[in-house]
Amino acid sequence: MSGVELRNVTKAFGKAVAVRNLDLTVGKGEFLALLGPSGCGKTTTLRMIAGFTRPDSGEILIDGQPVSSLSVRERRVGIVFQSYALFPNMTAFENIAFGLRVRKLPEEEVRSRVFRLLEMVGLEDKANANCRQLSGGQQQRVALARALAIEPRVLLLDEPLSALDAKVRNSLRFEIKKIQRESGITTIYVTHDQEEALSISDRVAVMRSGQIEQAGTPWEVYANPSSLFVADFVGVSNFLDVEVKAGGTVFWNDRPLEVEGAGSLAPGPWRLVIRPERLLPVPKDAQEKNILEGTVAGRVFLGPIQRVALDVGKERILVDLLNTEKGHLSPGEPLRVSFSPGDGRLIRRS
Repeated sequence: MSGVELRNVTKAFGKAVAVRNLDLTVGKGEFLALLGPSGCGKTTTLRMIAGFTRPDSGEILIDGQPVSSLSVRERRVGIVFQSYALFPNMTAFENIAFGLRVRKLPEEEVRSRVFRLLEMVGLEDKANANCRQLSGGQQQRVALARALAIEPRVLLLDEPLSALDAKVRNSLRFEIKKIQRESGITTIYVTHDQEEALSISDRVAVMRSGQIEQAGTPWEVYANPSSLFVADFVGVSNFLDVEVKAGGTVFWNDRPLEVEGAGSLAPGPWRLVIRPERLLPVPKDAQEKNILEGTVAGRVFLGPIQRVALDVGKERILVDLLNTEKGHLSPGEPLRVSFSPGDGRLIRRS
């Protein structure tokens, strides 16, 4: 049974169509990331699921129940915003308890549930701390616990980590995923951060111009992008304009390349997508397939890797190499790299 389902949903603001004929299914207990650039419709989609915004057409179901006529509260969704939206004059305990007290639950049950959630988010020692005394990461954990306190059917998170520094953000990604697994709650997570979407979710739906461009597991979306937009937006890619000939031979600048699956494609112009980490250095006498030889134009230090810009003829490609003590390359040095036939992805050029 699906946790959330959108059927042919459309929403426009004046002449601007934010979401267009959107079909989306989120499995019960699944963690889905809605990923896309600003203005692609992901936050509007989240707001329609929550009930803050009503669709112009189409249907939204939660646990199989149509919810278009229900209020935000009646839909039983938990929402975590980028801005936390905590009551600054309340303690962590009082913020988490707020929704439960509004629902007039017995105080004994309120206390039991709040302390259980504080333990879950690792803040049991901060129950009586005023929210102003908490760090940004701690405040976001309180916001998450408050959203879970009402035992929602669906948890909606709208770029909840974007205001935090990188180290705290990375730590909280694991916490959010851990909490989601423990609670088993259907979760939809909106972000424009591709690394965040890939690292935290069971499935990623990449949005563009109000529609789903591609949906799949993080690996499927990264390794097998269905369009040039997805290949460009998710991760770093090299794009080579190639010609596929009859029989599946691929030519790049009159250089033959072997690419898996090319034999089933129609002859004509295609674009070859290769991730930088799939280009591996090879020695001068190597006889591997798909060797590209060029000159180092520059490099960028990225901690565990160095990203090398390599000029191959008139083209510039990026190569990711592990950083080793003797592995630093200088501009002007020759470098030969190759990729296996299964590491290239051919996408039709329009």
